[in-house]
Amino acid sequence: MSISVGDRMPEGNFGVMTSDGPSTISTEELFAGDKVVLFAVPGAFTPTCSMQHLPGYVEHAEAILRKGVDTIACMSVNDVFVMDAWGKDVGTGDKVVMLADGNGTYTQALGLELDASGFGMGTRSQRFAIVVDDGVVSQLHVEAPAEFKVSAAEAVLENL
Repeated sequence: MSISVGDRMPEGNFGVMTSDGPSTISTEELFAGDKVVLFAVPGAFTPTCSMQHLPGYVEHAEAILRKGVDTIACMSVNDVFVMDAWGKDVGTGDKVVMLADGNGTYTQALGLELDASGFGMGTRSQRFAIVVDDGVVSQLHVEAPAEFKVSAAEAVLENL
């Protein structure tokens, strides 16, 4: 069963790259007391994710933050090194926090996994965006298969 509006986000950890190398950030550190837009993609460096999804959040970051959002975070079932390289490639800077869900543990806890084995990618995350207020889901936008509409930065911005 997947997460729903009104649910508390599950506890967990993400891989993040710091100036000292790979590290972790807990959901408590990410969500407690803050308004966070967490969006997820099936894979770093994949076409829609790299050409539209992540760049849209970079482009609209200032407008999203002006709506009272404290943090914009991108999650994918990739390792911390891939997420770091992808963030640098797209130019996220400090606009978007790149979160690695390397084993898909957090994606599974959300109930939003995607079987991408037909593409040789194994279990990944569905494409979605969640607005989290102090650890509680206030908005949930999960894409239909092969679509990119409701989780786009522009759509989330419109709903903030």
